[in-house]
Amino acid sequence: MAKLGVNIDHVATVREARGTTMPDPVEAARACVKSGCDSIVCHLREDRRHIKDADVVRLRKAVKTRLNLEMSIAKDIVKFACGVKPDQATLVPERRKELTTEGGLDVRANIAQIRSVVSALKSCGIDVSLFIGPVRSQVDASAKAGARIIELHTGEYANAGSGAERKKELDKLAHSARYALSLGLEVNAGHGLDYGNVKPVAEIKGMNELNIGYSIISRSIFVGLGRAVEEMLDLVR
Repeated sequence: MAKLGVNIDHVATVREARGTTMPDPVEAARACVKSGCDSIVCHLREDRRHIKDADVVRLRKAVKTRLNLEMSIAKDIVKFACGVKPDQATLVPERRKELTTEGGLDVRANIAQIRSVVSALKSCGIDVSLFIGPVRSQVDASAKAGARIIELHTGEYANAGSGAERKKELDKLAHSARYALSLGLEVNAGHGLDYGNVKPVAEIKGMNELNIGYSIISRSIFVGLGRAVEEMLDLVR
């Protein structure tokens, strides 16, 4: 049975649209936990476009379940993470002009730098996950970099138009998950998952947790955040 991590970034996106103090991502996190999610996810981007440093500090104090901080490998972000000590850090690629994370981290091409960051975070007692595409070479590189967890990028699966194309992408995810498990890695997945496409990914053997944000926050506009989380939990579990 897969777990559910809820990404609350876009609660902060709405707040930043007016530059006020509401809606409060910490309040959103509490509502998600109350509705049964297994972890809270937030992405502290280098440009601070939604989640701010102060939000992460407050979330660390408020979240009684697992706090997963998505982050780049920039030195100032790594230093900040080591100070706040989330339960987990998920290293992701980041480009300033992208609307959302566009692909997996190229661990293979940057293994020395990533290994150094993984080591620094682990020395602070932080569990480390690497957000990668469902590619065997990237799984291998993630293990060599010292990460205990990988998060498979599900964007290609989510964006696949036809049934055949979607099945092809789902098979890639399943094969990568199986291989990662054989190396002793824990397997999570996320990106672009919604109420219509999440179930097949949740059913992949050995899938530990799905991290989902945008579709849950979007659904919450119509049914409320608590119910939106509960509806996703029904599908994931």
